[in-house]
Amino acid sequence: MRKVFAFIMTTLDGYYEGPGRQFDFWVVDDEFEAFSVEQLGEVDTLLLGRVTYEGMAAYWPTPAAEQDDPRLAARMNGLAKIVVSRTLETADWAGTRIVKDDVAGELTRLKRQPGRDIAILGSSDLTVNLVRMGLVDEVRIMVNPVVIGAGASLFRTAAERIELTLLDSRRFASGNVLLTYAPR
Repeated sequence: MRKVFAFIMTTLDGYYEGPGRQFDFWVVDDEFEAFSVEQLGEVDTLLLGRVTYEGMAAYWPTPAAEQDDPRLAARMNGLAKIVVSRTLETADWAGTRIVKDDVAGELTRLKRQPGRDIAILGSSDLTVNLVRMGLVDEVRIMVNPVVIGAGASLFRTAAERIELTLLDSRRFASGNVLLTYAPR
């Protein structure tokens, strides 16, 4: 059975985006880019919330993305994409479909189909909801070595405690640390 994992970047003080929705705290270097390509190699489907989808769809299919990082752009543009949204009417990024209803049923069916794993990239609110439903198998948190003091908290929409078990950790030369958890 395929697994669903969530990958989210955060600051040391727990913000996945800064005030004004900026992501300028991310430590992105050659090692991180190699990790990103490796991680995308594990999957054949991306699962995104509407806001994350709109941001990625505005960047990855552009000439700028292809020039900045052709390996990542090719992979991002070639993967199947599912957007979970009640409000999004159309999705123009190639390979994208929208799921509005019965998200749990749709993901359960998708996990049973043959294929590679499914990655939630960003999409903190979606991750919290899917963890609560028991549909996320791993939560991968990349902690960046910076404190920004304000922004959107990583799991701000969690209404109750979420218990996790640490599966692995990986230190990057940049000071980034990847923590991999399994929901209990």
